[in-house]
Amino acid sequence: MEIDKGAIDDVVKRLRRAEGQIRGVIAMLEDGRDCAEVVTQLAAVSRALDRAGFKIIATGLRQCITAEETGGDKAVDVAQLEKLFLSLA
Repeated sequence: MEIDKGAIDDVVKRLRRAEGQIRGVIAMLEDGRDCAEVVTQLAAVSRALDRAGFKIIATGLRQCITAEETGGDKAVDVAQLEKLFLSLA
């Protein structure tokens, strides 16, 4: 399964944002910040990573549907996409 350029750009932006959030969480821990604040930021990082993964899977599903509708031979393995989806759930 190939990921289209637009989706890659979006995923990279999400991952860079998560990278910054993780650096922020590390700084919060080193500064002795409140546990609730740290956990809130960790939850935000987790959601950002999930969104990046779901974006990749959604691109694969879109390719699968498009290939099926156009009778293309570039079908995506639906079982593989299902397994990837469940790994994020």
